[in-house]
Amino acid sequence: MIRSIQRFYNDVIRPRPEPDGITNREATERALRLATAALLIEATRADRTVSEEEMAVVDRSLRETFGLTEDEARELAALGEQQAAEAVSLYEFTYLIDKGFDAAQKREIVALLWRVVFADARMEAHEEHMVRRVAELIHVPHKDFIDTKIEARRAAGRED
Repeated sequence: MIRSIQRFYNDVIRPRPEPDGITNREATERALRLATAALLIEATRADRTVSEEEMAVVDRSLRETFGLTEDEARELAALGEQQAAEAVSLYEFTYLIDKGFDAAQKREIVALLWRVVFADARMEAHEEHMVRRVAELIHVPHKDFIDTKIEARRAAGRED
């Protein structure tokens, strides 16, 4: 796992001179976007069935959260899918988010994860466990974990 985290850091995050003029801040922002995309992709896979509805929520979430075009969001989702496939654990992504985002942004990540979970109108135990684990790793208070779950469930038209 340590090697995987180190590789992710070296490939995506580590500050280095960028030939195209990208600053360290921009590189960090890109890494946070990629970590977010990877977590959203992981949420689509938590129940072992990736639905079109879930992927549509991932796409819309990336566009709205980061102000991306459709093409940029699709590209980011594809990169997130690649990173998620190569990852050993959620820690690779949650570590970045925990260090790079403030409390409100972390709460928003949990809200986005819930939106993905409820996109297909059902929530399975694996999905809830995954969101709970992410919330714990990025230090989102339990109250916010529950509030974002209730909000996402209502937005999906589920009142149970």
